[in-house]
Amino acid sequence: MARPGRIGEFELIARYFAPLARGFRGAGNLQSDNAFLAADARRDLVVKTDTIVAGVHFLADDLPARIAAKALRVCLSDLAAGGSTPFVYQLSLALPSNWTEAWVAAFARGLAADQRRYGIVLCGGDTVVTPGPLTVTITAFGRVARRKGLGRAGARAGDELWVSGTIGDGALGLLVAQGGLRNLSARQRASLEDRYRLPRPRTTLGPELVGTATACADVSDGLLADAGHIAGASGLAVTIERSEVPLSVAGRAAVAADPGLWANVVGGGDDYELVMAVPRRKHAALEAAARRAGVKVTRIGRFVRGAGVELKAGAEIVLTARKGYVHF
Repeated sequence: MARPGRIGEFELIARYFAPLARGFRGAGNLQSDNAFLAADARRDLVVKTDTIVAGVHFLADDLPARIAAKALRVCLSDLAAGGSTPFVYQLSLALPSNWTEAWVAAFARGLAADQRRYGIVLCGGDTVVTPGPLTVTITAFGRVARRKGLGRAGARAGDELWVSGTIGDGALGLLVAQGGLRNLSARQRASLEDRYRLPRPRTTLGPELVGTATACADVSDGLLADAGHIAGASGLAVTIERSEVPLSVAGRAAVAADPGLWANVVGGGDDYELVMAVPRRKHAALEAAARRAGVKVTRIGRFVRGAGVELKAGAEIVLTARKGYVHF
């Protein structure tokens, strides 16, 4: 939550930075995570910058190769939400004063492994030393057919809300990493923690959604927040059926033991799944796209006229204090 007397992250962007992008269509009024830049007559570049900070976005005991992978993959997740395929990236690395060459070597090996995995290559950046915590910033570039990229705006009343994969594993995995959820089996706890520490961006699904989804975002801040971002940018409301939200085996076990964990599942973030608006007539196209990508998709709600996000359990509206992760 924002501190008393301070505005929140999105209010800050809208008030101070969106005016700086006024007049540039590719910025989308800074309402989406990506920018779209004309590359040539056939393609646009999709551009995303993301920063992760030690103690905020990853834990102090994370291995350098995993930190590298997380930094790159959170950007790749946004490129996927834009409907693009990975192209190149730049790295800005702010190392703490006690850095070692062995740590940097392991970090670079982590980047190299993911470059091979996702078909992307480093093209520049910057390296500095900081008196503060380790900070990694990546700017990633993807490619999509000209003016076909997906943003948060574009959903229409009547479109259905779909998600990929399973929801809640990232937030529950953080609880495990912090020593919680001891009632789960060792295998279940390990599965959840792995999902938190090592995101799996849906790079195969994102490009397949072009022409099928009307809007898309990745689930980084939390399902309620990111579905709400699409609704807000599209001038609509969205209703989510909690019973339809797909859970992993470990996720189901966690909420069965403690139903209060539903707040973490729908509001915790760090899932890096895709949440999308899809017209009813596009069901077959979406299911075919998901099969080609090898990713499960689930219908969990719909967009309607109005404003806001409504979470329902049957006929009842569920109130949750946790709407999603915010930085301010």
